[in-house]
Amino acid sequence: MKLSLFLHMERVSADDAQEKLYEEMMTLCEIADKGGLHAIWTGEHHGMNFTIAPNPFINLVDIAHRTRHVRLGTGTIIAPFTHPIRLAGEAAMTDLVTKGRLELGIARGAYSYEYERLMPGMTAWEAGQRMRELVPAIKALWEGDYAHQGEFWSFPATTSAPKPKQQPHPPIWVAARDPNSHEFAVKNGCNVQVTPLHQGEEEITRLIDCFRTACQQYSPEKPLKIMLLQHGYVAEDAADAQRAAEELNRFYNYFGAWFKNERPVTQGLIKPLSDEEIAANGYYSAEAMRNNLAIGNADEIVAKLKNYEAMGYDEYALWLDSGMTFERKKASLERFIRHVVPEFH
Repeated sequence: MKLSLFLHMERVSADDAQEKLYEEMMTLCEIADKGGLHAIWTGEHHGMNFTIAPNPFINLVDIAHRTRHVRLGTGTIIAPFTHPIRLAGEAAMTDLVTKGRLELGIARGAYSYEYERLMPGMTAWEAGQRMRELVPAIKALWEGDYAHQGEFWSFPATTSAPKPKQQPHPPIWVAARDPNSHEFAVKNGCNVQVTPLHQGEEEITRLIDCFRTACQQYSPEKPLKIMLLQHGYVAEDAADAQRAAEELNRFYNYFGAWFKNERPVTQGLIKPLSDEEIAANGYYSAEAMRNNLAIGNADEIVAKLKNYEAMGYDEYALWLDSGMTFERKKASLERFIRHVVPEFH
């Protein structure tokens, strides 16, 4: 199983300087590359300091110039927010500039906060349908001279300019949760990204079962891969692990607040949650985070990841977004590289 890194630039306070946060993110990427991780993944989000990522291709090109070995993945492009011709060209140019290191992840998106600002009135169902129209279209554009007449986009014969360096095209990954999404990915020859979020092994098992069932049903021409994206923290000791569980519990409370889209947002920052609100939210807990996520000492993390490998996962992406300080993220990543990565080489 390959081990990778997933992260965004995240800003939790108006007092945090954007330039400093960006350089801290790049430092973590450089550590990941030198430490032998397989890939770095970063996504697309808009108008949210929670995850600052208006165009992942910009980040990936910068990361490419600061690293030597890692693959560079979009985790993920939000399908309904881009035109097929534009995405085909931008992805191909990124693949050229990065010398063929691009992995293209695509999703329907999840935040109604973004939907109502970029595509007012769009539902999650429509977003999913747009993704299903987009993926085959960009593959055809990379082949060239492709005309499209669809439900959401129409255009005369067009070729992606430029063409990607990787042939026939960069690997495509589809973010999937329900069986229909897994089936769509497999039928279209795409790898699959999954995240159980704060949920535990039952959900992790369900997700790979969906993928395996789809592969058995549709028999893809070439073997496809599945990647597990999950929060993790390699702790120094038990007290450090407990602190990480509490920090990630706070993170998921904020994640839930953004997802519900009911709380005031000012200058890209959501109204702060009080300790009382977090304690009263029974949907999340520090205990569940400690049990369900990859939190613990190095031996605990190795055992958990070996279990995922045995399930059949091809890649594990350590999700570093957490609201933690840069120093704590860096320390965890360095322990991950020092003690966990060698067990998977």
